[in-house]
Amino acid sequence: MSDYATRRTTMVDTQVRPSDVTKYPIIAALLSVPREAYVPDALKEAAYAGGNIAIAPGRVLLEARSFAKLLDALDVQPDDAVLAIGCGLGYSAAVLARLGKSVTAVEADADLAAAAKATLAAQGVANSNVMQGALQDGAAAQAPFDVMVIEGGVQEVPEALLSQLAEGGRVGAIFMEGALGVAKVGHKADGRVNWRYAFNATAPVLAAFQAKAEFAL
Repeated sequence: MSDYATRRTTMVDTQVRPSDVTKYPIIAALLSVPREAYVPDALKEAAYAGGNIAIAPGRVLLEARSFAKLLDALDVQPDDAVLAIGCGLGYSAAVLARLGKSVTAVEADADLAAAAKATLAAQGVANSNVMQGALQDGAAAQAPFDVMVIEGGVQEVPEALLSQLAEGGRVGAIFMEGALGVAKVGHKADGRVNWRYAFNATAPVLAAFQAKAEFAL
């Protein structure tokens, strides 16, 4: 039996704290959520290694550093309603559920969505709800959201999704250009989302957020 609790502490001490993430609620959430429960069985031993972890074709569990820094930049509050786009096997939903009031997690892959729902229930995460559906569609019926997290690379974020963000809300995503990426946080004011650079990070671009090809005559 591997000592996952020790690995969890090591992950926080070597990957998260040195990246200037020190807010107590984030550290406490990362220390308490069993990351190994939210990766494929064959990858449990790699759950706390640095780097993104592949969980399905073109899909990853974001490395702890990038995810923690995104949470830090988004500053999730205890009364926030959170939308997690591309929740994979549910890890982010479990962490966000400890930071905010409620989490609506959207996953397009039916197998990932079913596994996430089962694992979150088994772990007793009561304030999260997993929905299967197109990532770019979000969860309009549950909107508006105070915080939105897109878990994977994006080239563009459709306005229909951003419209589900509450006035004063925040959205975080990793914008990719080729192999290079930057995490940005958008703040909604006067109905518009203004994006700002947060830090460098990389993740595979989610199919739902690829830029539409422009055809010129």
